[in-house]
Amino acid sequence: MHQPRTVITIGNFDGVHVGHAALVRRCVERANQHSPRLRIVALSFDPHPQSVLRPDLPPPARLTHFEQRREYLIALGADEVHRLTPTQQLLSMSPDEFISTLIADYAPEAVVEGRDFHFGHQRSGSIDTLRLLGTRFNFAVDTVPSVEAALSDDLLVPASSSMVRWLLSHGRARDAAIVIGRAYELRGAVVQGDQRGRTIGFPTANLSTQLHVPAEGVYAGLAILPDSLTFPAAINIGTRPTFAGQERRVEAHLIGTQPGEIPGEYGWPLRLQVHHWLRDQVKFDSVPRLVEQIKRDCRRTLELVHGPALASTITTGNPELASAHDRSQPAYRATDP
Repeated sequence: MHQPRTVITIGNFDGVHVGHAALVRRCVERANQHSPRLRIVALSFDPHPQSVLRPDLPPPARLTHFEQRREYLIALGADEVHRLTPTQQLLSMSPDEFISTLIADYAPEAVVEGRDFHFGHQRSGSIDTLRLLGTRFNFAVDTVPSVEAALSDDLLVPASSSMVRWLLSHGRARDAAIVIGRAYELRGAVVQGDQRGRTIGFPTANLSTQLHVPAEGVYAGLAILPDSLTFPAAINIGTRPTFAGQERRVEAHLIGTQPGEIPGEYGWPLRLQVHHWLRDQVKFDSVPRLVEQIKRDCRRTLELVHGPALASTITTGNPELASAHDRSQPAYRATDP
C-alpha cells in the first residue's frame, strides 16, 4: 500500500520551547506547499536517550510528560506526535539505518531540523549527513536557525531545554516562560500532606510530580483542576521552615475555591502553572506572622494573575480573599493545553 508523504521533525522536544515552535512552523510552511496538504509528524525521544546511553548518570530532569509534549506540539501545528523509545538497538543504528527506518515508516517529503542536529550511533550523523541521505532517498532537508530569547533583563539566550531548567532552578519563572513561550506547568497528582494549612485558614493541595521543580520559594500562578476549572494559586515550594519541615514539597493554595469544587479524595490530577516569583522561603517567628505574609502572597498573586483592581478589593483574612475572587473574577474553564 502506498505510504502518504509527510513532513517530519525529530528531537527530544522536552519543554516544547520557542525553538521547537520554530521547527513546527517551518513544517507547517512546507506541508502547506502541497495539495493535498502533507501530514506533519513530530518524532520525540522519550525517555531521554541519556537514560540508556549513560545509565550511571541521572538523565536531565523532565520539563514535560510525553502526553503533555504531544498536546503542545499539536497546538503548534503538528498533526501527529510519535514516541521514539531509545532502545539500545535504535541508538546503535548508523545514520543510514536510522533514516532508512524513518523512510519506511513515514515516507518523508521533507525533514525539518536545526543546524546542530545529530543522529545515529554516537551522534555521528550531522545535518550535512542528512542532506546527503536526502539526495539519496529523495527527501528535502530544511534547516531552521537557532532561536534566541530576550529575557526580562534584555539578555539574549539560546532557546533550549537546558536553559529552561537553569532559569527554573534559579526561580526565574517569568524568564522561563519567555523561553518556553508559555508559563511553565507542573503536572502530577494531589497527595496527602500535613494538613496544617487548613488549621491556619489556607488549605493547600500537595502535588507529587516527576517534572523539574523550580527553586524553593513562593510563586504566583494558576491551578487547573481535572474538569478544567481554574483558580489563582499561591504556590509554595520548599521545606516549610516555620514548621521545621524537612521534605521538599510543592503546595498550592487555590484562591476562591468553594465547597465541592475540589475533589475529596487524594490522587486526582492537578496542573500548576508557575507564572511569577514572589519571594524566598522564610522562617517566621510565629504562625500569626506567617499568616499575615500568606495574605500578602495571595493578594500579590491575584494582582499578578488578574490585575490590581481585583487585589484592591481584598482587606483581611482568607474568607475575604475568596469572596473578592468570586465577585470580581470567577473561576473559568481552561482552554489552552
